[in-house]
Amino acid sequence: MSGRRSHAGRRGQGLHRKGISRMTSFTPSSGQAAAIRAIKTWFETRTHEQQVFRLFGYAGSGKSTVLKFALDELGLSPHRSARDGTCVPGVVTATFTGKAALVLTRKGTPARTIHSLIYSVSEATEEEIAAAAKKVLEAEISVKSLTGFDRTAAEAGIEAMRQALSAMKKPRFALNAQSDAADARLIVLDEVSMVGEEMARDLMSFKKPILVLGDPGQLPPIKGDGAFTNVAPDVMLTEIHRQASESAIIRLATMAREGQPIGFGSYDDHVAKMHKADITPDQALRGGQLICGMNATRLQLNNAMRGAAGLPGGVLPSGAAEKIICLKNQNDLGLINGMFLTLEHIVDEGSLFFSAEVTGEDGRRVGAPGSNGKPGRLRIYKGHFEDHFAFDRTRHDRDWKEKKHLTEATFGWAITAHKAQGSQWENVIVWDDGLGRSEIDRRRWLYTAITRAERGLVLLA
Repeated sequence: MSGRRSHAGRRGQGLHRKGISRMTSFTPSSGQAAAIRAIKTWFETRTHEQQVFRLFGYAGSGKSTVLKFALDELGLSPHRSARDGTCVPGVVTATFTGKAALVLTRKGTPARTIHSLIYSVSEATEEEIAAAAKKVLEAEISVKSLTGFDRTAAEAGIEAMRQALSAMKKPRFALNAQSDAADARLIVLDEVSMVGEEMARDLMSFKKPILVLGDPGQLPPIKGDGAFTNVAPDVMLTEIHRQASESAIIRLATMAREGQPIGFGSYDDHVAKMHKADITPDQALRGGQLICGMNATRLQLNNAMRGAAGLPGGVLPSGAAEKIICLKNQNDLGLINGMFLTLEHIVDEGSLFFSAEVTGEDGRRVGAPGSNGKPGRLRIYKGHFEDHFAFDRTRHDRDWKEKKHLTEATFGWAITAHKAQGSQWENVIVWDDGLGRSEIDRRRWLYTAITRAERGLVLLA
């Protein structure tokens, strides 16, 4: 044992020297260096007995830094696949949300969503859906002749048929055996708290080593628990970077995570907790991205902020002054769920959609190339905008056929913390609407919302 400890110590010294030479702007702390060694040892000697390595840490603990050093130590580069079938096996990085993948890619780490990495999409044909709808209609007619228990049982069966019909109208995901995950040397999953049990099993079915970066303080999946974060980590980074520990945002996030009360007042020049009555929608417009808990709150806040911006109250966005967020990935167009869009030259095209010239966050036009080779206009579904004025629970199921061919977006002045997960903004306003079925749920929601802010934060309660 003493020989192994000595060897590990020598490796740690070597790691320290390499870290200084390769990343001179930052030297790992002792805890981070130990995490890097643990990842290296696992990948080189233990993946056959332990497929998943869990690297956890709270905001400001340096998970991303540890990952960069570890991959550098292992000599692993991003996975490269070629259209001719040849590839250079390496690291495949994936996240649950498209926006998180976009953020990583912009920072120099090629990333994609887990869905796009391991699944192929299939959809029921219109004929199949029409046949199922016909059976529901026939059952609804025949049940009218029944009484008592027979009718009750038949109506329960019809409701099950309706739910099955509704499910048929949505994309279905099948495991893609030809995925890059099948050839990669290592799969890295970032922002892993929202990954559920079924997706975790599918990822592990590729029999490749999986390194997951998680924050157990963040929100779990909307349904169920996080499959990777509900198990004790291999490494838990608890020490907050000195630079991060000086941040009032990190202090408030830590208080939220630990369930400590956050008092009203200023915490530095850019961070404060205020009463909701102390801020107007007009002030909120200048305060940064607004994040809330519930969808009902989101709809109300969007309407209030659009009014404060002097925008007309109709269903159609009013052009470049609007804040619009994309709700569906369209990889062929470069559209990412969670990406903010700019709309110009908007034209009402009827009851289901409008068209517009669309620009993404990077300032580039988005759209299928037209005859002149330039991106054309996009057709955008109205339903999500209409929900702000007349919410209809059956709308999206009713519009399934047309909607799947349209771009989906909505007003983005206010978004939920679930939608914000994986993104950050320089300035954030958190509208605390009391979301949380339990104390732990509430802590996770507030912690997740607060940690979306990079510099400025206003917490409204």
